Amino acid sequence: MEEVKKSAFLVEVLSAICIAYLTSLTGFVYAWPSYTVANFASNETVLSRPMSTLELSLLGSLTNIGALAVTPFCGHALDTLGRKYAAMMFGLPFVVAWAVIAFSSNIPLVIIAIGFAGVGCAGQAVSSVYISEICQDSIRGALTSTTVSGFFLGLLFSYAIGGHLTYHQVVYVHLTLSILYMALLAVLKESPVFLIQRGREEEAAKSIAFYRRVDVTSKEVEVEIMKIKLQLDPRIEAILQSDNDPKATEELLTKSNNEEVKAESAWKFLIKSESSKRALATAITVMALSILMGCLVLQVYAEPLFKEAVPSMNSNQCSIFLALDFLVASFLSALMMDRLGRKFLMTTTSIASGILTLLLGTQLHYRWAPHWVTAVFIYSYCFVYNMGAAVVPFVLTAELFLPEVRGLCNSMSMACMWIVNFVVLIVFNPLVDSFGLGTIFCGFSVVCFCGAAYSQFCLPETKGLSADAIQLLFLKKRPNIARSNVLSIET
Repeated sequence: MEEVKKSAFLVEVLSAICIAYLTSLTGFVYAWPSYTVANFASNETVLSRPMSTLELSLLGSLTNIGALAVTPFCGHALDTLGRKYAAMMFGLPFVVAWAVIAFSSNIPLVIIAIGFAGVGCAGQAVSSVYISEICQDSIRGALTSTTVSGFFLGLLFSYAIGGHLTYHQVVYVHLTLSILYMALLAVLKESPVFLIQRGREEEAAKSIAFYRRVDVTSKEVEVEIMKIKLQLDPRIEAILQSDNDPKATEELLTKSNNEEVKAESAWKFLIKSESSKRALATAITVMALSILMGCLVLQVYAEPLFKEAVPSMNSNQCSIFLALDFLVASFLSALMMDRLGRKFLMTTTSIASGILTLLLGTQLHYRWAPHWVTAVFIYSYCFVYNMGAAVVPFVLTAELFLPEVRGLCNSMSMACMWIVNFVVLIVFNPLVDSFGLGTIFCGFSVVCFCGAAYSQFCLPETKGLSADAIQLLFLKKRPNIARSNVLSIET
């Protein structure tokens, strides 16, 4: 595994935090309605009149619709505007939304604004790709997972200030932090992968030098440019399938720097590339299994469950502790992602989540333990789930694909996430009415064990591998060759 200089590590970590800050803005949007809905429904509301039940429902759901509608176009934005400016573009809806909410008490405008903020929420796909392309392979998993930690940090922060500041103070804080996000991104360099795709090799060299903290004329920059060109070349899959033929590889790596890389549309490349199609199927399967493990609906039902389990604690405190639970787990996941690997974390946390959801389901159905045990199971399950099963899918969507289809496939994976989220929330209440909450959580347990089985037997380990080496794992099960391929490029 490649070594990372201390100065490069610091720059890449800080850059990843700035980029992942976008998901914190998403966390603000998802947390805000939970502690404002009571005011919006009351006669003492800050709005022009109290919201109706339908309007309250729209306030909580339009964000998802906005994100789902825009996610399929994230790939186009990545490939057209570049990673940096696409990320900045997805920060703009948050600025507009909070500005409208700050200066308007008109209910339709507030609802439309929060729905428009959903457009910015779709930018998580952009953030993951941007981070994965500026950081080194040995720390890619940890830094990509900051997009998940950023979301939980946003939830926690918004819940915390929501209990202490006035309505308008909260909105102004959200607006200020949204503007700050765009300012921070302005100082970062564009992804070197995008720059080479556009034939801007000199700028790509400066970008690599900036993130690696080396001289622009150094050998490290030259090697990194050659690696990116290899990943962008349409012949990459043919080279990998030819048992790493030295002549073919040498021909590619020694070709003139002035030679243009042949461009091909992302859709055409995906249709021709067997490894990319298999990688996409894997990413979508892991994403769907992760959502179907039940944590999403547990968040929806957390407040009534906590009221029963710990009646002395108010709902805002429960929300803060749950967000803190998520955040700590995601931080631990980031620390372990590049040490233990994606496969190990996904398998073990899925098994542990299955056990805990089974215990929670039987507790909800049979009441075999005191009420406080329900709270213990909820917190324990959320912690274990967010240490691996919740984070691994987002890491995989950012690293499994070659640059030619990375934007497209990442968008398709994220669209799958929004669709499964929507379907789960739509069918959940009818299923609870028919079978009971306890039975449904026992069903989630079955999905957790299925996810563990899929991870153990079907999910390849991608820890520390470059994009071209990962493709080999989806062509043939030959991880040793994949690693030697990385070494051959680095040397």
